[in-house]
Order: sequence, then C-alpha cells, then structure tokens
Amino acid sequence: MGEPAGIGGEVLLKAWLALRGSGPVFFVLDDPERLAALAARLGLGIPVATIATTEEAATQFPDALPVLPVALAAPVDPGKPDSRNGKSVIVAIERAVELSMQGSAAGIVTNPINKSVLYEAGFRYPGHTEFLTALGGARTPVMMLAHAELRVVPVSIHESLRDAVNGLTVEAILDKARVVASSLRTDFGISTPRLAVAGLNPHAGEGGAMGTEEQTIVGPAIEILRNEGIDAIGPMPPDTMFHAAARRGYDAAICMYHDQALIPLKTIDFDGGVNVTLGLPFVRTSPDHGTAFDIAGTGKANAESLIAAIRMAASIAGHRRLAAA
Repeated sequence: MGEPAGIGGEVLLKAWLALRGSGPVFFVLDDPERLAALAARLGLGIPVATIATTEEAATQFPDALPVLPVALAAPVDPGKPDSRNGKSVIVAIERAVELSMQGSAAGIVTNPINKSVLYEAGFRYPGHTEFLTALGGARTPVMMLAHAELRVVPVSIHESLRDAVNGLTVEAILDKARVVASSLRTDFGISTPRLAVAGLNPHAGEGGAMGTEEQTIVGPAIEILRNEGIDAIGPMPPDTMFHAAARRGYDAAICMYHDQALIPLKTIDFDGGVNVTLGLPFVRTSPDHGTAFDIAGTGKANAESLIAAIRMAASIAGHRRLAAA
C-alpha cells in the first residue's frame, strides 16, 4: 500500500495498465474502495477486483487489478496524510512479508511511506529497509539502488553525514560488501561479481593528504575482501568512478554514505531507479521516490520506477529459483 495519501495508489494503477498484457502478475495489499475511487477520480477506468486468496490474482489480473483487502481507518484525501491510517500501512507491510515467507507470493514491492505518520502509529524504524530486515530476521540491512546502467550500495543509510563518517569501520564495509557479492550471484545471475569500492574523501584521500580513512579503513577492507575471493577494486575517487566508461568495469559500487551512492544513480535516471533490499529471505524492491504529496491525486505521477521495481522483483525471484535448483 505505502502511504495512501501519496502517489503510491496512482502509480500502482498506471503500473497495472502497463503490465496487464505482459506481466508479471501482481496483486495489491490495499483498500479496494480507495483504489476504485482513485481510479475514477483520475479517469483511468480501471476495474478493481477484491480477492480472498492470493491464488485468485492470476485469473483476475488480465481484466482487473487484484486487491487483497487491508482496511483503512479514515477516508483518504490525496496530499493530506492522516495518522489514523498509519496502522494499516504497517499491517500491509507485515502481511506482505508473511505471504512471501509462506511462498504465497514471489516477492514484495513496497510503495513509499511517510515515516512521520507511521511514528504516530507505533513505527520505530528509520525506514522500510530496517523494518523488513527485522521482520525477515536478517542481520544486516543492505539497501541497493539499481538501474540498468548502475548498481550502488551505501554503507550507511538513514543517518546524518557526521554520524556516517564517524561510524565508518572496516567491518561495516565488509558486512555490506559480502552480502552484495552473494546477492549479485543469487539475485542477478552474475557468476563472478566485480565490486568497486569508493573512497570517503576527495580524490580517495590523495595518499593521506585529504584524509586517512582510505588507508586505515577502506583499503584494509578491500584487502580482506580480495583474500576471501571477492573481486573488489579501490579505494576509487568518488568523483571519477561513475562515468560511463568507469561503470563498465564493475557490477556494483560500494559507497561510503547515502548521498555518495544515490546522487549518481538518480542523476543517470531519476525515474527508473529501483530500491532493492539485499540479504532478506524474501524478495523486496521499491520505486526510488517518495510520497510526492504535492502532486498526489492530480494524475501527474510517473509510474516508471514502480514498473521497473515490479519487473526487477520478478527477475530476482526467477534468479533465486534457478540458484536454488
């Protein structure tokens, strides 16, 4: 569901229009009346089918958007979040994890949430990634932003830049890089993944002249990865590792903090990036954008990122099946 007052419902409806003829098949955990009303408001003419079991999704999907109901506590006014609906958003996430862990769904695609609304409903996590990690029992939350031209993973996620720098350690880099290398094999079908590891400082520290973290933290982590048989290069100067020629030399970039990873990916394709949580016992992707309250309910929302997220979830599920065979 995501935040019901945001653009999640609109991009969801548009994604069904784009995928109903070619798949992959999906169903929605949401309030069917809300989606039907939104479709009418936007003039999309999309039929909404309430389903009782996940098995019904495949038969309904070609002709209607299948919805497994999650009731809302209050009416939805696009662009105006209501904390009374926060619990429903949390329930939808929990139910999606339950269905995926049971094998009733191949994976989860999450629409954007509004954390301030969820905090009033008892949510105590920095974001989707950390909550899903707790529900799945994983040890290290690994957020990858992926696109056809670039995959990036930040070592730190939702914390201040000061805290990210102060908290950077050899083990933090190793925790993320090991999961990334494993996931590139099982989730993306890359048999011998290549990792590019960014430096923290300008020019990767310039031999210690602009900082020593490359020598004391990043470099030692790369050496350990190589000794473990992981193809890792770096520390690479962050300002020269994301142009087209450089990107052809690796399969994923390990970045030292949030914006170092997300700025290049969003610059390459703001609408087409996908958020993937690695290392979970279930598949999870998400569009790489927020709730966009300013355009909610206007029909202006771009569904490209959600469509890419749905397709990537199906692809990862397929790779996992092959890896497990």
